[in-house]
Amino acid sequence: MNDDTFSPPPLVWLPADHRLLGSHRMPFLLLGDKYARAVKVGAHAQPVMFPLADAAQVPQLLNLVDGVMLTGSPSNVHPSHFNEALYDPSLPLDPQRDSLTLTLVKACVAEGVPLLGICRGLQEINVALGGSLHQTVHAVDGLMDHREPDGSIDQQYAPSHALRFEPGSVFEQWAGGGQARVNSLHGQGVARLAPGLRALAYAPDGLVEAFEVLGAPAFAYAVQWHPEWRCSENPFYAAIWRAFGEAVRARHQTRLQQGRAVAAAPERLSVELSAQFLR
Repeated sequence: MNDDTFSPPPLVWLPADHRLLGSHRMPFLLLGDKYARAVKVGAHAQPVMFPLADAAQVPQLLNLVDGVMLTGSPSNVHPSHFNEALYDPSLPLDPQRDSLTLTLVKACVAEGVPLLGICRGLQEINVALGGSLHQTVHAVDGLMDHREPDGSIDQQYAPSHALRFEPGSVFEQWAGGGQARVNSLHGQGVARLAPGLRALAYAPDGLVEAFEVLGAPAFAYAVQWHPEWRCSENPFYAAIWRAFGEAVRARHQTRLQQGRAVAAAPERLSVELSAQFLR
């Protein structure tokens, strides 16, 4: 029987949100279906969570997966991570997620683990690597209001504004041209781009909407919009997930080969010792 029958699928780690829900404000660990489904359908990988994972566990847990996808969230990255005071205390925060993901980003880049950031995920990557954020984009002179409009879910995730891509970038390839229209559902945005990041897409007001991690040994891109939304219906969004999935499967094959080599090592040693004994 083919050994691949027993091979585990590629695994993509999606960190959870921490929220208090219900009348009693009970703590919940949450993952949006649309993100997990995009990993499953768009990247052809198995989404996984590690509930209550903390920053100290990142090195061990990262060895178990083939990629990391940082999701969007209603919560904002705490501005203390880019040396600013909190502008609006009423905005939701998630310090537990901050603690995990800001460490996770650095580890992914260092270890060559494929990394895709979406919305909050883009902001986390930028902050983790030394950048800063506009805490309320709509309050900054010269910038648009990038928050979602009122209305149905379909209206909120409908194309909202155009993007301009850097010529020759992967986004130009994925979109099939130098521009595309995307949805927009965010309150924060990139203020100062971190060293080592290269902007690849811009909104009409100049806000950075996508970037790459320069010199990263594996896929390392982030977008400010939501390509997970009905990704199979949008060729541009589907292309992003397909590229991420290819990078994830490449790491998966490397991990499998390394695992087989480690498993075979004791048997080879036994054969070599037996041969020496018989001489």
